[in-house]
Amino acid sequence: MNEDREKQPSADAPSELRQDPVSGEWVVIATGRAKRPHDFVSVRQRTTTQSKDMCPFERMFPAARGVYRRDGGNTADDWFVQVVPNKYPAFVEGACPVLREDGPYRVTDGIGFHEIVITRDHERPLGLQTPAEADLVLQAYQDRFRAIKQDPCIRYISVFHNHGPQAGATIEHPHSQIIALPVIPPDISRSIAGSQAYGEAHGGACVHCAVLKHELRSGERVVYENKDAVVLAPFASKTAFELRIMPRTHGAYFENAGVSERQGAAEALAVSLDCLFKGLGDPDYNFFLHTAPVGHAEMFSHYHWHIEIIPKTAVWAGFEIGTGIEISSISPEEAALFLKTIHH
Repeated sequence: MNEDREKQPSADAPSELRQDPVSGEWVVIATGRAKRPHDFVSVRQRTTTQSKDMCPFERMFPAARGVYRRDGGNTADDWFVQVVPNKYPAFVEGACPVLREDGPYRVTDGIGFHEIVITRDHERPLGLQTPAEADLVLQAYQDRFRAIKQDPCIRYISVFHNHGPQAGATIEHPHSQIIALPVIPPDISRSIAGSQAYGEAHGGACVHCAVLKHELRSGERVVYENKDAVVLAPFASKTAFELRIMPRTHGAYFENAGVSERQGAAEALAVSLDCLFKGLGDPDYNFFLHTAPVGHAEMFSHYHWHIEIIPKTAVWAGFEIGTGIEISSISPEEAALFLKTIHH
């Protein structure tokens, strides 16, 4: 009798703990203090600190490592995306670093790459760009991935986009960043380990494919889908309105995605950011790519690349900082339903 009762969720429970099947991390969906979707609409006025005339990104850089033009553009001034070296890099190119030990500590030099992917329009963020324009951004990411991974020092290539001051954007002009490191970051290591553990326990199956299959069958957390990609509000969302873009085709490496798959992901990204822009009043957010580390392809065949979008809808307080467990005050099911109505 006790066992049966333990299996049944309580209708009166003020919250629900959910575990991510890849990372193993727990989150709290605080249904007892749930907010309505419109309660998350951003009411702050973003302060303009850089006019278009004074913006450092409002020009073509002669040192650009990649230039992409909209259809019909054929002059130097017709660029829509350019990739340039970061003027103040966190990692610099050089000889492969040597790992050193200093007592209990390990140290290595910050050798790698740090580049900026700039879109043309100063006042038009990715949330207002067309799928074709978003694809030019992803094409730039992909081309730089393929070039940078040839460097023998590089173990992981991180692509991320900060939108708004709460997300860490210090320059208002829309831009992404590419940082290539000589080590595998801890969050990626945990994601890889979780994916591998699931595969070992389930006959080599991909956990992300299993999640995708389950979510498409359920439908309650699917925000948008096309023939190549699906947008989900993750079951164990770390924050309200978190979104994840999953390619339908299994593949560990973003840079190996075909044109159709990349375009499908770009369309899904454009739709996702447009829904957040319209539904939440242009919130600050971060999005980033999760893809397999460079090299040893056979070791990471179980992984499934994807894009994660994290809107800044909450602030970490004592519980979150002290436990590492995040609290979301809206269920991903309700968030998905709300965003679907925005898109349609």
